[in-house]
Amino acid sequence: MSPVWGLPFAGMILSVALLPALVPRLWHRGTAAVVAIWSLALLLPWALSQGAAATGSLLRAAVLDDYLPFISLIAALYVTGGGVLLRGGPFGRPLGNVLLLGSGCLLAGLIGTSGASLILIHPLLQANAHRQHKFHLVLFFIVLVANAGGALSPLGPPLFLGLLAGVPFFWPLRHLGPIILPFAGLLLALFYLIDRHLAARDPPAPRLRLHLHGLPNLLLMAVAVASVGLPHLYGAGLCGLVMLVSLLGTPKAVRQSNMWGPAPLIEVATLFAGLFITMQPVIRMLQQGTAGPLAPLLKLANGPATYFWVAGWLSAFLDNAPTYQLLFNAAGGDPLWLSGAGSHNLAAIAAGSVLFGALTYIGNAPNMMIQSIAAHRGVRMPGFFGYFAWAALLLLPLLWLIQKVFF
Repeated sequence: MSPVWGLPFAGMILSVALLPALVPRLWHRGTAAVVAIWSLALLLPWALSQGAAATGSLLRAAVLDDYLPFISLIAALYVTGGGVLLRGGPFGRPLGNVLLLGSGCLLAGLIGTSGASLILIHPLLQANAHRQHKFHLVLFFIVLVANAGGALSPLGPPLFLGLLAGVPFFWPLRHLGPIILPFAGLLLALFYLIDRHLAARDPPAPRLRLHLHGLPNLLLMAVAVASVGLPHLYGAGLCGLVMLVSLLGTPKAVRQSNMWGPAPLIEVATLFAGLFITMQPVIRMLQQGTAGPLAPLLKLANGPATYFWVAGWLSAFLDNAPTYQLLFNAAGGDPLWLSGAGSHNLAAIAAGSVLFGALTYIGNAPNMMIQSIAAHRGVRMPGFFGYFAWAALLLLPLLWLIQKVFF
């Protein structure tokens, strides 16, 4: 497959990266038009060169197989997460924020990164509403809760693919836990120093008793997470039912306190529709392995260290699930060997696929949703390249250290 087919996907990424900064008003009014332009830039030439049947197959893979289960789950978690209100307690002060981030990282291992992120992002921002500088809160939240915590269990992509292939359920906890715990510990220590420094300039957080409202939404969220085991249409239908029950059963005051509204979900749903469509040829190039146009990069992966970096950089800009699956097969594809004698290789692939996702807004499913929620709540979020620069400055030294120590 010619690399030219990857140009619409590159155009989508550059649009997400540049247009919000260059023409913000046009971008916010015409996001759907930009998505349509890049989608048609792929679909029309594809139809002319490959035929109607091949175009239908590409759309079916993009929309029914990938986008529908993704967006239905994200929508259900967004709606139910917006119906959970956590107020008071120690949060809003440096040690309380450390507690919230650390708990969120562990919670992501229990219910998945998307669920943990959409439960806790509102309490984090609500508790720190009095703070002047808040971007660092969101950055560390994306790194720890939306990404790193996902390495502790196989309940979300990409490690769920390993579970389906035969990797034992507790393998990630045993082999990635010793990596994630010092990684998270160093980040939390650094966060505390930064947050304490910035908090000194702000008024103290009000001291309130801890209150939790919307407990039924936590149960609904568990139902939504369980839908990933169903066929796509049934799972989407169950997520739709979960959203309806949550919207009808949650008091309006709870959602108003969370500053909840549909705009972040609409924005993310629109952007990811274009990304999932234009990504299809790139995924197929990736699936061609060393016989495809990405062969020079993939041939670099021949041991734990290179597995870690190749899996990481591909996952930062592409879907981490096919990246994990491809390198899983490149490393032998035998779950018994990879979860046993070959665990060093699989740990490198898994750690790279999970940890590098925090480098960009599109590196993992919750990232862009968190960015959109934070922006709608008044946090000044940097653009695509600005975020990448901050995330790289924070993460690359730690990732290099992880590779040197563990791989």
